[in-house]
Amino acid sequence: MNKYIFLFLIFFSYSSFAQDKYWQQHLNYTIDVTLDDNDKTLTGFETIVYKNNSPSSLDFIWFHIYPNAYKNETTAMFQQIKNDPSRKKKLDKYTYGEIAGLNFKVNGKVAETEAHPNPQYIDVIKVKLPSALKPGDSTVITTDFKVKLPSYFSRSGYADGEFMITQWYPKPAVYDKDGWHEFPYLDMGEFYSEYADFKVNISLPSAYIVGATGILQNADELEQYKKIGAQNYASKNDKPVLYIPQNKSGNKTLTYVMKNAPDFAWFADKKFVVAYDTVQLNSGKVVDVFSYYFNKKNTLWLQSVDYAKDATKKYSNWIGEYDYPVVQVVEGPKNNASGGMEYPTITLITSPDAKPETLDAIITHEVGHNWFMSMLGSNERIHSWQDEGLNTYYQFRYEAEKYKSNSVMGEIPANIKALPVDQFQSAIYNAVMSIPIKSAIATPAAEFPTSDDYGMASYLKPALWLYMLEAAVGKDKVDLAFKNYYNNWKHKHPSPADMKAAFEQSLGSNLDKYFDLLKKEGSFKETK
Repeated sequence: MNKYIFLFLIFFSYSSFAQDKYWQQHLNYTIDVTLDDNDKTLTGFETIVYKNNSPSSLDFIWFHIYPNAYKNETTAMFQQIKNDPSRKKKLDKYTYGEIAGLNFKVNGKVAETEAHPNPQYIDVIKVKLPSALKPGDSTVITTDFKVKLPSYFSRSGYADGEFMITQWYPKPAVYDKDGWHEFPYLDMGEFYSEYADFKVNISLPSAYIVGATGILQNADELEQYKKIGAQNYASKNDKPVLYIPQNKSGNKTLTYVMKNAPDFAWFADKKFVVAYDTVQLNSGKVVDVFSYYFNKKNTLWLQSVDYAKDATKKYSNWIGEYDYPVVQVVEGPKNNASGGMEYPTITLITSPDAKPETLDAIITHEVGHNWFMSMLGSNERIHSWQDEGLNTYYQFRYEAEKYKSNSVMGEIPANIKALPVDQFQSAIYNAVMSIPIKSAIATPAAEFPTSDDYGMASYLKPALWLYMLEAAVGKDKVDLAFKNYYNNWKHKHPSPADMKAAFEQSLGSNLDKYFDLLKKEGSFKETK
């Protein structure tokens, strides 16, 4: 007995020590930004309080200045698009963008900057600190910036009077136990950002309706959004109550705050219809739900708030309760290579609304990224499956339970749709198993040769991988493992090893054989 107590104490001490070793940096942003909708520019000033929670002193901080990815055709983004036949059509017609006017200061002192040695990385800059930032200390970094927005052909820009303001402000790259992650913007391959608290003041012409990360602080504006939004949600018709600006000329300034988020995005259009309701979670927590869409005849977006509510409830039950106060979906322009793009508390949906179950699935997938991107902040660029694949697994369950459909598989025969849900899911995954997917799940995003390859290995194959685990241990146990993962790593940066440890802790079994499959090229058919 004493032997077991001794071993337990050793294990407990080791686990506690391992947990104590984890650290992550923390940022606090205050950003003032003005939109010039005629010139398609942003003029801004930001203040960042950067706290160094690492065990190392820092002499510099790498910054992402992502708008420069759009500056010319030598950038990593342009090169990636040009090398992918399925994405080249994005470049049929476009305008460039850039960020300029940077003048970094650290604690009020002018800071030297240095370009990245890779000539394709003009959207990354090194800010040298006048004195070393010691462990546990904070520093204040400020800069002006001016962004020329591109036409919308990747994630950020403008189209048809709508502004998609994403990856728009200078932001420090992640510094973690593996060092700096100062990668460039890519069209195929997403992000990895430090958790931060945000206060963002957005000035723009008064006629615009804005959806943004976080909570709107202007009481009158928020009240109007909620009032007309609730009426539009209740009526669900093509004669909506429209937004009327309090000041029909001039500008307004809207303030948003958000805590514990890895990014901040905002969207603006004069033609948005606002819909609003709330969703109550099992704990009793009430979450605001907004939708911003266009007044088209017979639009399926009349149901968009309900789709977001259902997704928020289901994911909360399956994985862990939604931790933010608001969830929002925005209708965007058609994008020829994406169904949508997620940001904390808000997502842009860029897929034509062909049928209800398809729009519902896309909204659910993008809302689901609040778990697998925002609240569980894995490195999406290196481990895209840890974001997209885990989310797709739950999206497929949502579609199966609600519609007996699957948005990836297309039209499903009537005899398959007639099956009970569990058998339906088995049939879907058997079909996925037969799809040739050469690349390994663990392939970093930048190394996929095409977007098709990226999609198959980052979305479909890891969903199948999780389903194989579900088939072995049961759906309920998989959900319990996810809950343990979520509770252990919410608002942190979990690696695949951290996910594996959380799953093993929950399931009480060694998962080496499953996690080894992440490196397997080709089909899982032969795997037993």
